[in-house]
Order: sequence, then structure tokens, then C-alpha cells
Amino acid sequence: MNNIIEVRDVDLTLGNNQILKGINASFEKGKIHGLIGRNGSGKTMLLKCISGFVKPTKGEITVDGKRIGTDVDFPANIGIIIETPGFIPYYSGYKNLKLLARLKNTIDNNAIKESMIRVGLDPGLRRHVRKYSLGMRQRLGLAQAIMENPDILILDEPFNGLDKDGVKEMRQYLLSYKDQGKTIILCSHSAEDISVLCDTVHELEKGVIQKIS
Repeated sequence: MNNIIEVRDVDLTLGNNQILKGINASFEKGKIHGLIGRNGSGKTMLLKCISGFVKPTKGEITVDGKRIGTDVDFPANIGIIIETPGFIPYYSGYKNLKLLARLKNTIDNNAIKESMIRVGLDPGLRRHVRKYSLGMRQRLGLAQAIMENPDILILDEPFNGLDKDGVKEMRQYLLSYKDQGKTIILCSHSAEDISVLCDTVHELEKGVIQKIS
């Protein structure tokens, strides 16, 4: 089994609150992995630990063979949507992505435009992001996550604000992304999203994880 992400004995304590308790989980390459649980169960914090945004109090996380916080600060070749995507409100969607692309400087303008088209946005739309609907912001967040063609996607409630057709489009896109050999970890409160998309499912409850399928 080719596990691209390994989480071993991870605890996370913030102040007097233990958020994650002895987390052990493996995520195989080329699959969509569901992460479910109630609000406050620790799902988002686990994703932040995997992404390198939060350092665990204890334990080890390995992404593509590199230990996060030891070998690298942040995993390479990863696209992320965690919580509400943040953009400069008085720039267009395309200009926001163009600025973000300069951080790594690995893609050209055509790749940016193509990522927007894939998620159903018009790169030529001059409307400022502050005038975007919630669904449009979610689409822009997904375009940002995929524009550099990462091997791993970390998606926290990526369908928020999308209408029925939008959800269907995004599901089809994620399945096609998996068919390219990519790995996705997906948090969703929708049982239908999980059943349609996910090859494995882990559940978090009060900071404790278990694999349920």
C-alpha cells in the first residue's frame, strides 16, 4: 500500500484544551479520503497539522516521505482550502490568483485562467471579489488550490455555498482529479458527498479518530 500521508500518535493541545488525542491515520495515494465529524471534533485542526499550519504537541506527520516541521515546514505540491478562502476584496478573481501564483512562480497566466475555467469561473470577469457570492468564492478557492496542479488536495467543506448544479460539477471534477492519480482529503457535512466521492472514511469525535470504511 502506497500511503502518501502518515499521521502517527499526534496530540494537539491549545491552552487547556486537548484538540487531538493520539491520532493515527494513513491516507493512500490516488484516492479520495473522507473526514467526518461534528463541529469542534478536531477535523479542521487535523487538516491544519497535515498542511503545516499548526504544529502538533506530540507525534509525527509525514507527507510524501517528508516529516512536517522537521524535514520541511510545509508539504510540497499540495493545494488547500481550509475554512473560508481569503482574497483581496477589491481585486478580481483572476488578479488574486495571479498574485498568489507569484509566490512560487511555477505557472503562467494560461494555467491560472485554465484553473478558473475548470471550476466554472470566467477569468475575464472584472468584478471585484467582494461582490462575489459565497459559491463564487468557493469556486475561486478551489481554482487557487488546483492551479499549480498539486498531487494532494486538502479540502475543508469545499461545497459550501454551491447550488445543486455547482455541487454536481465539483464532484465530477474531483473524481476526474483522482483519476489522474491525485490524492484528496475531504471534509464534508454532507453524507451524500462522502458516499459519492470517498474511497475511505475516517470519523473524528472529541479529538479521537477511527476508520469506519
